Amino acid sequence: MFSHASLGTNDFDRALAFYDALLVPLGLTRFHTDAAQGQAGYAANPEASPQFWLMRPIDGRPATAGNGVTLAFEAPDRTAVRAFHATGLAQGGTEEGSPGLRPHYHADYYGAYLRDPDGNKLCCVCHRPA
Repeated sequence: MFSHASLGTNDFDRALAFYDALLVPLGLTRFHTDAAQGQAGYAANPEASPQFWLMRPIDGRPATAGNGVTLAFEAPDRTAVRAFHATGLAQGGTEEGSPGLRPHYHADYYGAYLRDPDGNKLCCVCHRPA
């Protein structure tokens, strides 16, 4: 459905350190870095979609987090959700919702929420039964 998702950052090096660690439990690695342009791409397969991109805003203004915007990463299992959340907090993210079931979405929705150092809201979710 999606080709890619992009998030803005005001501190490119800090964002790289955060996402390099955060995305490991999901099998996503950085495949592209252009420090001069302030762009980095992550994927399980860099030749295919979906991809995740970090970048300094192209218009040169500060990056801001969108109100009501959440970027959700799909995890293969609940262990990966917990690892994503713990890694994010250890890397300077802030708590937005501990790992657990969210049955108001559906019976097997197991998710965790945090904000990255730029304030972007992130979710990691597994839709499979335990």
